[in-house]
Amino acid sequence: MSREQNLDIGSFLTVSDVAARLNVSKMTVYRLVHSGEMPAVHIGHSFRINETAVAAYLAEAAVEADPSS
Repeated sequence: MSREQNLDIGSFLTVSDVAARLNVSKMTVYRLVHSGEMPAVHIGHSFRINETAVAAYLAEAAVEADPSS
């Protein structure tokens, strides 16, 4: 069972690390990983998430402020 993905080699974070950086719960990070919104690598019984994947998720999720408010 081999899946090839185009991942940058760099720093990988734990689910706890990502949750702390995004100020969300670990469950939220798990939901993002399982839904495919945040790519992750499954190693043993845990996930590791590349820092560039976190940055890409944040860039895509960013919203522009409403100028009328």
